[in-house]
Amino acid sequence: MKKHKLAKATHELASAYRVKDGGEFRLKDFDPGDTGGMKSKEHAEEMLRESTAKLCGLQEKLYAQNQWALLVIFQAMDAAGKDGAIKHVMSGVNPQGCDVHAFKAPGPEELSHEYLWRAHKYAPERGKIGIFNRSYYEEVLVVRVHEEILKNQRIPKPLISKDIWEQRYKDMNAFEKYLTRNGIVVMKFFLHLSKAEQKRRFLERLEDSTKNWKFSMADVNERGYWKDYMSAYEEMIRSTATEHAPWYVVPADNKWFTRLVIAAAMIEALKKLDLQFPDVDPEKKKELSKVRERLVEGKE
Repeated sequence: MKKHKLAKATHELASAYRVKDGGEFRLKDFDPGDTGGMKSKEHAEEMLRESTAKLCGLQEKLYAQNQWALLVIFQAMDAAGKDGAIKHVMSGVNPQGCDVHAFKAPGPEELSHEYLWRAHKYAPERGKIGIFNRSYYEEVLVVRVHEEILKNQRIPKPLISKDIWEQRYKDMNAFEKYLTRNGIVVMKFFLHLSKAEQKRRFLERLEDSTKNWKFSMADVNERGYWKDYMSAYEEMIRSTATEHAPWYVVPADNKWFTRLVIAAAMIEALKKLDLQFPDVDPEKKKELSKVRERLVEGKE
């Protein structure tokens, strides 16, 4: 695919699923099975190969410039394909310039701090791409669906009120604004999977011995709260989708399309930074010229 066609395609894909003002967001307006009119799986995979190559080049400039950072957050129901998306989209990126952190249930040390502490701890360094596989948004998802979890968070009782979720949305928005003001670009992906497709993938894990290790009864139990989770996701996106930290509601029933949209969105975010390889000062150029002369003359 020619460069200008790829650029247009990535721009259109990123724009189609970006939510930067959640005021009127409704989850039912987004189809988990949507493929954006893509011609075929093979065409999408070809585009993904070209996109990952483009992403690799942008990441190299990001690392060399060492000023900006990119924080990519993934949220989804179980079996939506977060791990696979990270693996395929980031396949060409230099591991030195990328850190992936998977957030599981908080341990004793984490419970001794406020809930954003562990997220801030793993925010990416300048020049790097940081990926959160789940994140602090679990605090308004699983914790909201299972409110008994709040009892283990050592929060003073007077602070646990009916306004706690709204307060957390405001805290998250403020945290993300703080990050962006310090050169960390924040982008958030919700991999929108249908309940039917999740069931199919669970059955596949059970029938394929090489995928048995991925299966957990806890995942099946959470299916019983599907409507509660969808309601929590909808309100979360409605309350935290902003211009500076948008959500991307990515159709997840077709993994090949999911990965393409994620790559496209990341390319668009990095292109806006006008990344360049650092230019050396005149004195450094003179030094490099002398080194070149010595090498050419065989003195080294």
